[in-house]
Amino acid sequence: MREYLIFHTAALGIGILLDLLIGDPHALPHPVRAIGRLISFLEERLYDPGKGMAESRKGIDESRKGMDEYRKGMDGSRKTMNDPRKAKVRGTILWVTVVATVMLVTGLLLSAAYLLSPYAGVAAEAICSAYALAARSLCKESMKVAAALKAGDLPGARRALSMIVGRDTYSLPEDEVIKAAVETVAENTSDGVIAPFLYLALGGPIAGFFYKAVNTMDSMLGYRNERYEFFGRTAARADDVMNYLPARSSAVLMILASYVTGFFCGSVSGKNALRIWQRDRRGHLSPNSAQTESVCAGALGLRLGGTHAYQGVMVEKPVIGDERRSPEIRDIKRANGLMFGTELLCAGIVFAILILLMTR
Repeated sequence: MREYLIFHTAALGIGILLDLLIGDPHALPHPVRAIGRLISFLEERLYDPGKGMAESRKGIDESRKGMDEYRKGMDGSRKTMNDPRKAKVRGTILWVTVVATVMLVTGLLLSAAYLLSPYAGVAAEAICSAYALAARSLCKESMKVAAALKAGDLPGARRALSMIVGRDTYSLPEDEVIKAAVETVAENTSDGVIAPFLYLALGGPIAGFFYKAVNTMDSMLGYRNERYEFFGRTAARADDVMNYLPARSSAVLMILASYVTGFFCGSVSGKNALRIWQRDRRGHLSPNSAQTESVCAGALGLRLGGTHAYQGVMVEKPVIGDERRSPEIRDIKRANGLMFGTELLCAGIVFAILILLMTR
């Protein structure tokens, strides 16, 4: 047990450093992209009304049989879309298949590496841990928005923002671009950094990639619209459960980071971060997203949330925080500072516990 803890702690530490120093090289294949392709592959086969209709339309021009297939395809598609039970069952099958596949592949990879040698095992675990974390990538992508705004390139900032948020960005004014970037950094401090870090610490890359699979399915399927209202129900609910404790842990750590940052930087307030978190932490359609968003909004004195367009549909969300001042481009950098401070505090606590366990 002690030997395992030593290897695990070393691999986790190296993984964090790799993420902070290198991030996710775009030239290399990424496991999360592979998970996304698996989700799309299964979704297409388990539920894709559009595919059936497109194939049937092609058959219309060939024969009367094609017309019959077209009608059959239309009826089948409508039945799938309008049958909540069937949609939920198929969505659950997809969820279980993805999770089982990801855990099996990760387990086999790590087992093979550790059978080869302890050093190979630590190296494989460290690389997997680095892939599961997204601190550097989140900072890099959000700072592209800040760089474009500094250069006076609002269209470029909107394009950069569209790579990291789900809302429509093509018509956002500068202040909304800034707030959207701050919001996504705040939310992903939990989803992309602290939550995977905690799962990695508890169960290594198998648990870490289990979480990444659940989170990726939620980001792809967890929408409340005609297609995913029932098909994506399992994905959305599972993500809510998996993030319940990490989101609240992230919020508490970010409050502490706000106090520390505020000691050195007057533009960040730990006291206001705590106040807004206590007031607005439930102010979101998701049970978890407002946890870190409310802390960040309070720390920076901004108002986040509100109604925005998603794929042309206006979605009403509660506002979070008080607008004490106008957004500044530097707020994106401040949000990233809070993210790294939160990760540092989390790492300190986790490694202290792991070292304590090793010395028992």
